[in-house]
Amino acid sequence: MQGDEERPPQEADMEPVVTSGPPESVPRVLAGDPQSLSDMEAFNLLLEMKLKRRRQRPNLPRTVTQLVAEDGSLVYVVGTAHFSDDSKRDVVKTIREVQPDVVVVELCQYRVSMLKMDERTLLREAKEVSLQKLQQAVRQNGLMSGLMQMLLLKVSAHITEQLGVAPGGEFREAFKEASRVPFCKFHLGDRPIPVTFQRAIAALSFWQKVKLAWGLCFLSDPVSKDDVERCKQKDLLEQMMAEMTGEFPDLHRTIVAERDIYLTHTLRQAARRLELPRISEAEPRKCVPSVVVGVVGMGHVPGIEKNWRADLNIQEIMSIPPPSISGRVSRLAVKAAFFGLLGYGLFWMGRRTMSLVLSLPAAQHCLQRATSARPSQ
Repeated sequence: MQGDEERPPQEADMEPVVTSGPPESVPRVLAGDPQSLSDMEAFNLLLEMKLKRRRQRPNLPRTVTQLVAEDGSLVYVVGTAHFSDDSKRDVVKTIREVQPDVVVVELCQYRVSMLKMDERTLLREAKEVSLQKLQQAVRQNGLMSGLMQMLLLKVSAHITEQLGVAPGGEFREAFKEASRVPFCKFHLGDRPIPVTFQRAIAALSFWQKVKLAWGLCFLSDPVSKDDVERCKQKDLLEQMMAEMTGEFPDLHRTIVAERDIYLTHTLRQAARRLELPRISEAEPRKCVPSVVVGVVGMGHVPGIEKNWRADLNIQEIMSIPPPSISGRVSRLAVKAAFFGLLGYGLFWMGRRTMSLVLSLPAAQHCLQRATSARPSQ
């Protein structure tokens, strides 16, 4: 199915989203009392200010990849490392240079909360992996997907603890900068995380799940800011992707390759031509190319470039495959082990509590009185 037939990108339920404007020149507004300006004149004034700020030959960071849509719309994809201060600066510089009509970020509606929280709250939340978060993940994604999400949160908490930096800083910077650009929309461009986790779990065999869970549980290697910045180097990134593909090819397909397709689809949807406002219905319609900035992890940039001109089937990567026999068996085994341990724990605690109660002097006295009061045979 072609991308044009699919649903449009999700817009963040936030305040800085307004109708986007065109990148072409517009009539100048005559000088006069600002309070006497009509809506059309005010629109033209703001649009003219925006176009003056837009650089025709922007000086962009080396992490930016430029793509051109069939209708001439421009897409600037900023490749980031998710815990990098330099990536935040790259995002700010790109948005200020090109003054986009749409900003698309690698987030879905399930992770939009990181745009609303302040840095201190996010840092505290990212370091804590609580039972409440586990219950919420299981309710949202199912048992196996919820457990896998918690393991990945544990990895994120480990990196946060090591670096002292909250995740998603580049997305928060993109959100703030988009709010400063007139007529700039803000889109959530990633596939919903429950779909990604459920497809990833369904793609792994039982032993692959065990191996992956074991590796995530005991991840304790130190992480430095230099390590994070090296993740923006293309050759090192390709090596890491090759290792992941070799060890967990199905996991790479669902978590990376399929999301490359989804992000490409979202960026193409955002890069549609824009219709200029008309003074009256009699005025002919006029559409112009748009300018889009995409903010994604560096590992998704090669896949977006590869898929940019391809026919994309979004429905296929949005479906949840039925669980396999091994998946059902492993899920039953996990549930049986969980409830077995829970039952044993309750039995042990009850037995220990009863022993403690019976050892109390008051309990001993009551037992003696009950024994003496029993009629002799």
